[in-house]
Amino acid sequence: MNKKIINMLFSDMCCSECKSDFTEDSVFVLRKEKNLNVIQVICQHCGKSFGIALLGGCVEKDKTKLAKDELALQIQDGPDAICYDDVIDAHNFFKNLDESWEKYIPEDLKKKL
Repeated sequence: MNKKIINMLFSDMCCSECKSDFTEDSVFVLRKEKNLNVIQVICQHCGKSFGIALLGGCVEKDKTKLAKDELALQIQDGPDAICYDDVIDAHNFFKNLDESWEKYIPEDLKKKL
């Protein structure tokens, strides 16, 4: 994970002590390993120090796999998108469940429980 990405993570955050925004000068990488980054963030206004460990990180993507990933992000054929009414219907369904809610579970699934 490079410094630019780490700075972007903190660009919209502020100090919990004084509410001042963090700047690029606030972020320090203390330790960098394959899947671990230890970050120190120091508020430039009040001096409060924060420590953060970021596990994982950015892995360089294989250029051949990138095309498949981009395809997955494109709109695919399938069922219609969930609309507002679908959400309300689901909410009302769950809200109105009573002690006989098991009747909605198919018999073959009940046997597996």
